[in-house]
Parts: sequence; C-alpha cells; structure tokens
Amino acid sequence: MDNATNTRTALVFGGSRGIGAAAARRLAADGFSVALTYVSQPDKANDVVAEIEAAGGHALAIAADSGDPAALVQAVDTAVSRFGTLRAAVINAGIFRMNMLQSVSVEELQQMLDVNVRGVFLALQAATAQMHDNGRVITIGSNSAVRTGTPGSSVYAMTKAAVAALVRGAALDLAPRRITVNNIQPGPTETDMTSGFIPQLVDRMPLGRVGQPAEIAALVSYLASDASGYMTGSSLTIDGGFVL
Repeated sequence: MDNATNTRTALVFGGSRGIGAAAARRLAADGFSVALTYVSQPDKANDVVAEIEAAGGHALAIAADSGDPAALVQAVDTAVSRFGTLRAAVINAGIFRMNMLQSVSVEELQQMLDVNVRGVFLALQAATAQMHDNGRVITIGSNSAVRTGTPGSSVYAMTKAAVAALVRGAALDLAPRRITVNNIQPGPTETDMTSGFIPQLVDRMPLGRVGQPAEIAALVSYLASDASGYMTGSSLTIDGGFVL
C-alpha cells in the first residue's frame, strides 16, 4: 500500500461518467482515496482521476467489466493493493436497454441480467470480502423499481427491483460485521444515458426538472459516512417526485 495515501478507501464500480463519476469526486472531496472502474472509455476515467488529483486527492482508474466476475475481483485487489482495505464501495455499473416485451431477445435479457443483477451481486461479494468492519456499501438502483412508467422498460425495471431485494438480504448477512448496505434509486438524472430523452422527461417531473449527478452523489456521501451507521437495507428514492 502507498503510505502517502493511507486514508479511507472507496471503490466506485462504474465511476468514469455520470452518477459514478460524481460519486467518485464527492467521496474524494470527503477524504477518501478513490479507485473507480470503467469499461470502454479510459479517457473519461482518466479525466476523473486527473480532476481528483488536481484537487489534492488520490484516485486510480481500473479497467473492469461488471459482466466479468474475475475482473471484479481483480478490481478490488488492485484498489486494496494501492490504497488499503476498503471502507466503502459504490456499485453503480449498469446498462439500460429499452425494448417492448415481445421484442426482447434472450441475448438482450441475459446481458442485462449479467450486468445489472449478477454484476451487482458479484461486486458486492468481492468488495465486502476486503472491507473493514463498519464499512459501507451503496448500490445505485433506479426509481423504476417502484414505478416503471415507460413502455419498453420491463427488463430494466425487473433488474433494479432485484437490486433492491438483494440489498435487503445482504444487509442482514453483513449486519454482524456492522457493514451497512443501502440502495439509492435515482429518477431521471442528466447523464449520458438519459441525454436522448431529457426534454420529454421534464414535463413529467413534479419539480419541473431532472436531477443532477451531484445531487445523487450527495446522498452517496451521507451513506458512506459515519452518520449513516444506523441505516441499512434501505432503498432511498431521489427522483423529484416522479413516483408520487
């Protein structure tokens, strides 16, 4: 471990852009050394690292596909080797595909299950194997687990409901170690994933706007802090009132 970075360690799975990048920046500002994974855009991941380091923090980008179990374990090993035992893990990696029920192929279904469900489980398993007692796990789900609202999103909604259920069970399994496990369920948020349909979403939002990644990251910050130690197994919806 690098003694110069002997601080609290956080690992953000899927931290190169959008909500994941905002979470990485916020955790670094909170004093964590932050490792973040990416799949296909090393330039964006390296930009996040450079931004954190320019502000005086410590960060590391790690290539890891959340659909690859071995890559997830290796990402944890790399983060711990560089910065030390994990204090917090944010499991943000996921994919979003819209397709009407009868048009969903078996391959498309399997891909979403592999990344959005199996990948979350395996990341949680790998991270908590090398996490301090009293650690923090935060998954990034979706308010679609509560209200789908849009035709063509049945598979995505199913995977995010599975994440909410997983968090409840994992919270019980990890309670003896005082590791908390909580799930954030963002609504429409201005990211690369939503850029194509932001305009039509605004009119459906009670607050008259979509969310910003930094707002989701603020909730990540709380759940990663000591102040959240009595909360576990919860799914917290932050969506501008969309599910009301």
